[in-house]
Amino acid sequence: MMTHLAFVFGLLGNIVSFMVLLSPLPTFYEIFKKKSTEGFQSVLYVVGLFSAMLWIYYSLLKGNMILLMTINSIACFIYSAYICFFIFFAHKHERANTVKLFLLLNVIGFGLIVLLTYLLEEGLRRVNTVGWICLIFSLCVFVAPLCILRKVIRSKSVEYMPFLPSFFLTLSAVMWLFYGLLLKDYNIAIPNVLGFSFGVVQMVVYIIYRNVKKKEPADDNDIITVEDEELKDPTIMDAVKLSGLAV
Repeated sequence: MMTHLAFVFGLLGNIVSFMVLLSPLPTFYEIFKKKSTEGFQSVLYVVGLFSAMLWIYYSLLKGNMILLMTINSIACFIYSAYICFFIFFAHKHERANTVKLFLLLNVIGFGLIVLLTYLLEEGLRRVNTVGWICLIFSLCVFVAPLCILRKVIRSKSVEYMPFLPSFFLTLSAVMWLFYGLLLKDYNIAIPNVLGFSFGVVQMVVYIIYRNVKKKEPADDNDIITVEDEELKDPTIMDAVKLSGLAV
């Protein structure tokens, strides 16, 4: 019974997580229209690929984790497509930085994790070590976008934190939380406790500030602060959308 329920939650988690993975498509449509990545960053997608690779490695070591492996295999394909698309339209400096980050994190970093866990650990200890690495990294990914909440509260505007992405992030976290609990795999469950909490906070903040009218500028000479520009940064918004993808 528990196994069947875990399968149901894992399947639903795959569906919702797939929808979350597609959320940056408007960002790349903007890049396509402008034929430039100016104002956009690739860090989120390189980190997302690294996270998916870690979970696939964990799934292979743990065994019998087909649903976790499925969504992360899809995530690897989608993130790789995003990165290739970004590199194609990026300027020389941005392209070089993206390639360097990819090689440092996804080739050297991931390679070292695989090598060291195979040389220094074995059996269940290897699985637990990789699980802890996945858990810690997922927690960091969840905490990173909290800056948007501070900016929304300070600006009293939810213009750049729409409700639906927050709802789907929370829903995704719930699915993977129960999937982890039912399989008694706390490396999956624990990060999604934070993901669920973060999603609920986002929705509460949205409800509080949704009816607050945005202040109109006094005149055409009003200065736009750096913080205002950061709030509109589509890369930050994608980080908020994707932070709920703990798998």
